[in-house]
Amino acid sequence: MKPSRLVAGTAAIAGAALVLTGCTPPYQYEVIEGTEIHVAWNDILDNFNGSSAAGNNVANSIALYMTGSGWNYYDGSPELIKSPEFGSYEKTSDDPLTVKYTINNNVKWSDGVEVDEADMLLAFITGFGYFNSTDADGATTYLFPHANPRPELVSTLPEFSDHTLTLVYDKPYVDWELQFAVGNVAAHATVMLAYPEITDPEEAKTKFIEAVQNKDVSFLTPVAQAWNSAFQQTDTPSNPLVSLSYGPYIVDELKADQYVALKANPDYNWGPSPKYEKIFIHQYTGATAFSSSLTALENGEIQIASGQPTPDILQIAQGISTANVFSGDEATYEHVDLTFNNGGVFDPAYWGGDAAKALAVRKAFLTTIPRQTIVNELIKPLNPNAEVRESFLVIPGGPGYDTIKAEAGSANYPVAGDVEAAKKILADAGITERIEVKFWYPLGNARRASQYEFIAQNAALAGFDLVSTAEPNWEFTDTEMWPINPHDAVLFAWASTSLAISGSDQMFGTDKPSNFGGYKNSEVDSLLATLEVTTDAAEQQRLQLEVEKLLWADAYGTVIFQFPGLTVASKDLSGVEPGPLAPYYFWNFWEWAPVATAQ
Repeated sequence: MKPSRLVAGTAAIAGAALVLTGCTPPYQYEVIEGTEIHVAWNDILDNFNGSSAAGNNVANSIALYMTGSGWNYYDGSPELIKSPEFGSYEKTSDDPLTVKYTINNNVKWSDGVEVDEADMLLAFITGFGYFNSTDADGATTYLFPHANPRPELVSTLPEFSDHTLTLVYDKPYVDWELQFAVGNVAAHATVMLAYPEITDPEEAKTKFIEAVQNKDVSFLTPVAQAWNSAFQQTDTPSNPLVSLSYGPYIVDELKADQYVALKANPDYNWGPSPKYEKIFIHQYTGATAFSSSLTALENGEIQIASGQPTPDILQIAQGISTANVFSGDEATYEHVDLTFNNGGVFDPAYWGGDAAKALAVRKAFLTTIPRQTIVNELIKPLNPNAEVRESFLVIPGGPGYDTIKAEAGSANYPVAGDVEAAKKILADAGITERIEVKFWYPLGNARRASQYEFIAQNAALAGFDLVSTAEPNWEFTDTEMWPINPHDAVLFAWASTSLAISGSDQMFGTDKPSNFGGYKNSEVDSLLATLEVTTDAAEQQRLQLEVEKLLWADAYGTVIFQFPGLTVASKDLSGVEPGPLAPYYFWNFWEWAPVATAQ
């Protein structure tokens, strides 16, 4: 599955489009005047560019999902549904793989400017990393810091004309249908933010297109800086160019650490009409976030609550007589990643360049993690059938999972956590001193705080002293702020946004923007590249197994459990149907309606 980074406590990455459904003409405006709904999440919008490395997380993607549109979307099944009222895409050739995209003429940004080939061109040069350079060490730097740039897929500038763009792939990419999306950043807005003296949107588009065609990096550099930085806003943007929409809703108000208010877009008619005039997403954080949101729901202050549940939370939810409770596993998994390049204890540099000693330290530390205890104490009360996850790439029960579990090497890291085995690994490597590990988790997340305590207690018995470097803002994911991750270990989750086969290179690939630990293995790179062009299911599973073997052998990190999902919705609300993929219960927001109206 294609992962997404940071589910505000979890992580979401660019790639597959999160977009809307179509409707049957003639368009019917179904917004009910004066209606509003209040819902809860554990974080809110802080970046209007969800494609950037800094902005690509679930909290951002939720609001941007409701203010954007696209070629397709996943329903609650999940099944991929096309959106013909927005536009169309067609594979016109298999050799070379060629895909033509067309945006319908009536689709407009909220300032009245058409969404067209300029916006698709911006999406192309950012998403495919068209402007990049490679240094003497082979590291690639991108002009536009996209969350998952893919220059190896399409290296030539596409043909484009009135509302159309045609991609010619360099190889037969297996997930071509999910790769390209317009995104939430307008080309004219980005140029005008970079060059305030340009006030005409059409002039901005023309200059941008010419700069791309002429490879005018001097003109594009300020555009790239605006693309990365100007859309990072924690309060209502003073410049309306930052918050342009081409979806059912427009961001009306943003209050840092409090809420984001969305209002229905009166000009939207290229998809299903929402029912509520306003949607408020309220931020609930801290150790009592979920219980506080449930109290608010019971009091009628909000209508939907969701989050990372504990056994106590489930009991509270089931006790609310005025609410419906939805549960089930999400396509999100908890994991610990280690950092290979920050000079810390898992980096060979710390041990005088001794890679074998660093590997031993990584293996010993991972061997101490009591994964089964974490699952037993925190997850099984919510899902009695929960088990320790044993694969980085495949969901439990998915194709090839049992083979990966049996053969990839996760068994070398006992699920119970083996302190004595960890001690022996260290002793055999000649390490006798205690080892300090800077360990990050998102501050304020109660379940992660509990996991940290379990991990710290067991690790201490084997000679590891964990030092909490927890903070709430996920700063290490901003590669401009922290080109190298300052933490030795991080605990968070990857959230899948699609059912794509490819996409794992964004975390495990050398120098990829979402590879926060600096992991490098050329064989893994090669296997993942081959996976991208492999359509045979059996061969896909073989390649995934080989990748898994290397990840476990390198002590990349570990995986712990699949997220148990819990969504609680007021019985006064109809249309709520949580899905396993991000954006979870928001996927069909246009169907939410007051029960009285729905009847």
